[in-house]
Amino acid sequence: MIPSVLPTYTRAPLTFVKGEGSWLIEADGRRMLDMGGGIAVNALGHANPALLDALTSQAQNLWHTSNLYHIPQQQALADKLVDATFADTVFFTNSGTESCELAVKMARKYWFDKGDVDRTEIITFDGSFHGRSAAGISAAGSEKMTKGFGPILGGFVHLPWEDLDAISNAITDKTAAILLEPVQGEGGIRPLPDATLKAIRGLCDENGILLILDEIQCGVGRTGKLFAHEWAGITPDIMMVAKGIGGGFPLGAVLATESAASGMTVGTHGSTYGGNPLGCAVGCAVMDIVATPEFLAEVNRKAGLLRQKLEGLVASHPDVFDSVRGSGLMLGLKCKALNMDVVNAGYDALVITVPAADNVVRLLPPLNLSDEEITEAIARLDTAATKIEAA
Repeated sequence: MIPSVLPTYTRAPLTFVKGEGSWLIEADGRRMLDMGGGIAVNALGHANPALLDALTSQAQNLWHTSNLYHIPQQQALADKLVDATFADTVFFTNSGTESCELAVKMARKYWFDKGDVDRTEIITFDGSFHGRSAAGISAAGSEKMTKGFGPILGGFVHLPWEDLDAISNAITDKTAAILLEPVQGEGGIRPLPDATLKAIRGLCDENGILLILDEIQCGVGRTGKLFAHEWAGITPDIMMVAKGIGGGFPLGAVLATESAASGMTVGTHGSTYGGNPLGCAVGCAVMDIVATPEFLAEVNRKAGLLRQKLEGLVASHPDVFDSVRGSGLMLGLKCKALNMDVVNAGYDALVITVPAADNVVRLLPPLNLSDEEITEAIARLDTAATKIEAA
């Protein structure tokens, strides 16, 4: 008999009932150090006081009206995002997947309105992950994502990661945009070098095509800049955001320049819940904290500390780990042991990590975790690795 919850997940044998900062409390009372952050979602940890205040204050006044009416909290968050980024305009969604759907529509509508109706192809890359909608899995293109769900949507050209020659050769008079993650998350914490991202921006400019960045996992302070592309000194035309922007509350967005968004006029897109007062109130509180230079400086300092300690962990367990990769507090342990063995041994050692492709274990902790919690995380990962060695 099928379970009442559709069985599409392989769940760990854990049931959490409470969260406090960087910690999760299991139903049996165990306190586990959360180095996964709900897959980079809980940017400010669990039950953050500022986010709690924003949510409860808004909840006491108004939850939902729909986008038939003006929503002050939505306007406030859009203004904060526009002021802090390249963008001229913002559309709010409920998730990263929904942000991907709009980004694809926006790029194609841009060319349609210019009269170039055949310019519909979007270049994407091996190892990418853009959600599990029809457009998202078609953009990623991997058999793991698409098998059994055909016919897959057309209009996506899949290329090897970081191959500039392949990108240049693939651009034709049908190319509408290039879509990529500055740091691949699900793909195994693979950062695109700054020089390569600059070169891709240059190819877009030379050919007059749009650059779409998926910063759903690597954005909102995760790499030590508000958005990861800032390290390369470039800007996109369209950017997908979610996860950290809501600090745990479902919230996503598409940010765009006025030119890139020019085709999205009244009636071309919509959402019942997107940009609701609750989500946007929390998003404003997240931005008020994360978008400050002082906070981002601390993210960078802690990232350096964590990476240094992870390098030591790898050196101490050469049969378990191969190397450290990533940017900021979006780090990966490339494993020699099976990555799921490391994740499961971590559960026993009361530390939570997240698996990824390429036999990588992801560390995506709250951006405000303490130095002491970094030290404790390394100690627990050391215990996990020692257990694997003894097996």
